[in-house]
Amino acid sequence: MSIAVCPGSFDPVTKGHLDIITRGAKVFDKVIVAVLINHTKQPLFTTEERIDLLKQVTNHLPNVEVDAFNGLLVDYMKVNKANAIIKGLRAVSDFEYEMQMASINRLLDEEIETFFMMTNNQYSFLSSSIVKEIAKYQADVSSLVPPIVEEALQRKFAAK
Repeated sequence: MSIAVCPGSFDPVTKGHLDIITRGAKVFDKVIVAVLINHTKQPLFTTEERIDLLKQVTNHLPNVEVDAFNGLLVDYMKVNKANAIIKGLRAVSDFEYEMQMASINRLLDEEIETFFMMTNNQYSFLSSSIVKEIAKYQADVSSLVPPIVEEALQRKFAAK
């Protein structure tokens, strides 16, 4: 069985993320969407909220699971018997950083392969940071995130 991990902060999950996850699910037997717990960042959504949103927007994909991890990705992959990483690339600027990460992961575990997927052109500009900035001003983000995420963003910023 081919098991891939699609890691990220997903704060919040966007249509660009969902595009990569959906396409990855067509290639691999199982895809684990792994929410990175990064204690140095202050996310808008808690880890539990991000997991819940991801589960809701991927519930139509039977071979996709959602989980969270902290520490090294390669250690998480060993525990889950995964041998592939799926990363979306939006632009050339993403490639340099992701190439470094892929090289380090390969150095740490030569059995792990990283697969880069070019993001659909309609999402090439999209990031979670941009979505949060737009949503903070109550602007329309319906073309950028699934409806359930849009509602969660509205609730978050209404509470602030």
